[in-house]
Amino acid sequence: MNPKQLLRDTTAENFLESALKVFEYQYAHCRPYRQFCDYLGRDPGMVKQLEDIPFMPVELFKEHRLISDQKSAALTFRSSGTTGSVPSEHFVADPSLYELSFTLGFEKYYGSLNDYVILGLLPSYLERNDASLVYMVGQWINTSGDTRSGFYLDDLAGLRQMVIQLEEENQPYLLIGVSFALLDLAELGPLAVKKGIIIETGGMKGRRKEMIRTELHAELQKAFGPIAIHSEYGMTELLSQAYSKGAGRFTAPPWMKILTRQPNDPFHYHSGGTGGVSVIDLANYYSCSFIATQDLGRVYADGSFEILGRFDQSDLRGCNLMVL
Repeated sequence: MNPKQLLRDTTAENFLESALKVFEYQYAHCRPYRQFCDYLGRDPGMVKQLEDIPFMPVELFKEHRLISDQKSAALTFRSSGTTGSVPSEHFVADPSLYELSFTLGFEKYYGSLNDYVILGLLPSYLERNDASLVYMVGQWINTSGDTRSGFYLDDLAGLRQMVIQLEEENQPYLLIGVSFALLDLAELGPLAVKKGIIIETGGMKGRRKEMIRTELHAELQKAFGPIAIHSEYGMTELLSQAYSKGAGRFTAPPWMKILTRQPNDPFHYHSGGTGGVSVIDLANYYSCSFIATQDLGRVYADGSFEILGRFDQSDLRGCNLMVL
């Protein structure tokens, strides 16, 4: 199976067929995942529906090397974690598959990267060299082809001036930033954002008190105008992202699907309503595509979803840690 073609061809109608093929491959070639499935008494012959697939707890990315025995790691992404905690490690066999996923995902929601100046405000991530978010935004910057695209580490004044310049030129731009840094920018004074899209990736990283998403967005709108503040849902253990264009409702690309489970029963899924979030990310072809996260969420009939918080015992880490 060609995983890149799989991403291009997967639709809502054939998602089950695609997911079962990926499950068969990962059961055969990812030893820690196969051991987990065997422990639960599940093998490909027993799996007929999405709900039959064992979803591996996301914590196991901290403890096991999850990669196909047919591949080696070209990149290793690590979660930020909290001080003293063990980071998750995601071993990426084919970076071009990740690049395809985040490019097609972007284009689905926002159109061509060539139409935007890309501004990255990710200081806590830029201080590391193993953050998947920095890799993604760096590729966006390169693909945009505009010399004004770039990262801003500490130069908030320069970023503010760039936003003013792009607004004066009526140039569409996208500003993606971690929550605390966007609030730092907002404190420099109001900006009339009309041509730009602002995407928050969540996370105060210990720099500010945690805020519920509605409170954060309200603060950002005070500074940047009555535009909708967009959000990104992603994590180190995934190679795909979902986006919200406001109101906290995320939509996933066709090769990614969200299910909600009962916290104490990994094989009991809700057709709707609130529960633990399990993610199918077919872009994780060479690692594990079936992940039980520590997030709590709600899935709607149209497939969109909300993230409502995290389990009490979860580490505070990564993207979108805000509790609603």
